[in-house]
Parts: sequence; C-alpha cells; structure tokens
Amino acid sequence: MEKRVSARAIIIEDGKLLTMFRRKKKEDGSYQEYYAIPGGGLEENETLKENVIREIKEELNIDIEILGYLGHKEDYTSITYFFHCKRIHGEPKLGGPELKRSNVDNYYEIRYVNLDEIDNINIFYRDIIKKSQNFEYVPY
Repeated sequence: MEKRVSARAIIIEDGKLLTMFRRKKKEDGSYQEYYAIPGGGLEENETLKENVIREIKEELNIDIEILGYLGHKEDYTSITYFFHCKRIHGEPKLGGPELKRSNVDNYYEIRYVNLDEIDNINIFYRDIIKKSQNFEYVPY
C-alpha cells in the first residue's frame, strides 16, 4: 500500500500556535474534539514546500514563508513533513474543502492556542511544535 504524503505548517505568532480545531461525530453519536496542525496531502508534480504553501492558502486564506524544516513522522499509512512558517499576508479565515465540509457533525474552526496550553489539549505532534519554538531545524 502506498503511503499518503502530506506537509503541515507550524505557525506561531505572539506566543500562540495557529491550529485547526476539529469536532467530529463518531459512529456511537458522541463527538471527538481535537486540534490539528494545518496542512494536507501532496498533489502530483508538487514539491513538499509547494504543497504546504498551497494547503495553507486553501485552508486558511493566508500566504506564508517557510522558515525551516522540522522533520517528518511516518506510520503504516502516511508520511507527514513539518515546516516552521510565518504568515506574511492575509488574516486567517477558513477556506477550501474545510469550509465546504464544515457542519455541526464535522466542524472546523481556526483557533490560536497559547503555547503554554499545548500539553493540556488534544493535539498531535507536540514534539515537533516544541522543536519549532527552539528553531531546531534539520536538513531538508
């Protein structure tokens, strides 16, 4: 099975991480809430850098500059690459497929989270977030 390849942007402004808050209805009728690092899947003939820039423009309606590469995570089904980025133009506003799919049972919302609250919320990749705070870049 071919693994899904994606790229995500760690964007920190004024001590706050830019995230995508999600609330999804589960099969048993309860809801799962979590925070996601914005980004998405690689398209054909696209570099990882082009991927993360495009995904952030689609999802958040902002332009970004890549500051550095933070590494990747791999599991049985996917490989996710992480870039430390800064917003250079625009105000975050939900867009793209996330805006079209958002409803009461599959909710998306852009939220800033204080960095000192990261350990208290349901979010993946805390180690990568902390690397970005220390500008711990790795060769790309």
